[in-house]
Amino acid sequence: MTDTNRQGSFQKSADVIVVGAGAAGMMAAARAASMGCSVLLLEKNQKVGRKIGITGKGRCNLTNNCDMREFMTHVVNNPRFLYSSLSRFAPADMIALMEENGVPVKTERGRRVFPVSDRSFDVIDGLLGLVKRSGARVLCGRNVDSISFDPGRNLFTARTGSEQFSAPAMIVTTGGLSYPSTGSTGDGLRWASHLGLDVTDCRPSLVPFTCRELWCRELMGLSLKNISIRIRREEDHSSEPLFSEFGEMLFTHFGVSGPVILSASSFIQQYLRKKHLAYEQAGLVLSIDLKPALDKETLDKRLIRDLETYHNSEMRHALEDLLPKRLISIVLKEADVRPNKVAHDLTREERQRLVDVLKDLPLHITGCGGYNEAIITMGGVSVKEIDPSTMMVKTIPGLFMAGEMLDVDAVTGGYNLQIAFTTGRAAGEGAARFLKG
Repeated sequence: MTDTNRQGSFQKSADVIVVGAGAAGMMAAARAASMGCSVLLLEKNQKVGRKIGITGKGRCNLTNNCDMREFMTHVVNNPRFLYSSLSRFAPADMIALMEENGVPVKTERGRRVFPVSDRSFDVIDGLLGLVKRSGARVLCGRNVDSISFDPGRNLFTARTGSEQFSAPAMIVTTGGLSYPSTGSTGDGLRWASHLGLDVTDCRPSLVPFTCRELWCRELMGLSLKNISIRIRREEDHSSEPLFSEFGEMLFTHFGVSGPVILSASSFIQQYLRKKHLAYEQAGLVLSIDLKPALDKETLDKRLIRDLETYHNSEMRHALEDLLPKRLISIVLKEADVRPNKVAHDLTREERQRLVDVLKDLPLHITGCGGYNEAIITMGGVSVKEIDPSTMMVKTIPGLFMAGEMLDVDAVTGGYNLQIAFTTGRAAGEGAARFLKG
């Protein structure tokens, strides 16, 4: 790792200072340096890329292998802002960059891209190697506590407790508020606010839901695949759902999680933010369709066949071909069917209630996880403040922001890291062009 202790061994001025050595920061530093700028990359942690290290459960889902049009459909907030930068550095370009820097990748289900090694640290090493070969200097253990701009000298300064670093261009890539243990503690957002920039309402996103139903705890650890969910307000029975999707979910001791739930949380957070609502005000109901491939009529016929097969069995055993064992008692209770009732005694009305529950198992959402569990932060510096081509702050020439600092976010699947790589690269290029006049 580049210098972490020898505080006096580096020159403390450069053409460009980058604050924050995550995905966006390393891309920004490498791009600016490759275009001939002297670059200092400052990182508060003792190692770069702490948050990259925990993404994808330590495997690092670094991008999504899709075209630009498909990519945009997965961006929840401000997709149009990305058109310019993403057209210049798309997922295919990131894949090629990884391969060129010694990190072979593979594409899995949902077009998600991972390193072949399944090790996120190989991605970090590849990015750090790119930064070093570009000529940028990396200084770890530098916890920047403030930044300032001297318009008389056209100079930006980043200050730590004992040092200050100056440059005519600065790129802030300190991340949002999610996973604060990795160093994302909202520093850059506070600096942006102090500089007079509009910072939108921030919320944890891509998070699990907490639910009112206590039976979720009984199912903790149970994963459901090939289900579909819908989320609506309890009062809106006939309207279109706020979110609907097919996928995989997981029960937790407090509610539900898993890929389809995390994606749902992004859209629900966006909805609540626009409506200025809290969860307790919204009255949200999550409906699980346990058999989305079957309509009610077909499912009823399937249920009749199972009941005939197990006609002398109790209902808690008669449904074992249809449902995971741990879920059967919950479904029976929700359908008001006694678990010890013999299958051949089940009435038509009870069977119809079972079909209804199988197609609509309801959960009442009471809240969501906090920033310690959030994969990303929704909100940040308003995109109205930023030039979408260069990532430069419109009102402060020479200041650039990228990555999770910005009010741009997407669902799970590698999209958010690609946004960080894309906007970081645009910021590095923008800073170099700014200095060249």
